[in-house]
Amino acid sequence: MKKNLTHALLLFLLFYTSSMGKEVEITGYSFTAPDTWQSSKPSSNMRVAQFDAPGEEKMAEVVFYHFGPGGAGGVKANVDRWMKQFEQAEGESVKTLIIGETEVTYAQAYGTFLSGTPFGPKTPKPGFAMLAAIVQGKEGAIFIKMTGPKDAVDSNSAALKTMVEDCLRK
Repeated sequence: MKKNLTHALLLFLLFYTSSMGKEVEITGYSFTAPDTWQSSKPSSNMRVAQFDAPGEEKMAEVVFYHFGPGGAGGVKANVDRWMKQFEQAEGESVKTLIIGETEVTYAQAYGTFLSGTPFGPKTPKPGFAMLAAIVQGKEGAIFIKMTGPKDAVDSNSAALKTMVEDCLRK
């Protein structure tokens, strides 16, 4: 009996710790990150949450932002800014959908990504890609942006979209 209880406790702790940090709560929306993504400490105070998504060799970074109503400009301003982070962006695509009752805009591109802070020096990173979702939340837009090596972004794109859509269909 004691052995079974110990095994049950160990299984519970294993499950609990493996799912820790996978929930991102933003103004009443609950996003559940895929099991393969690893939570990491946000690298700036502007980021609500941050994850590493696996690729063949390197990770993509997935970042959640929320600035409140009207914060960070509108959808177009953000999409334009993100597209300018690429030298001659390829595969540019912007699509707006209604999921449940919520408007979501997906933006994607690939090419040489200019990594760096908004007003600081940039480091060119060829072979990078981006997929972003802008969720028009009731208390302001929620921005979810994944950037990294193209293979890592491509292999995690469906998971990001499923995470967003599952949240909005709850």
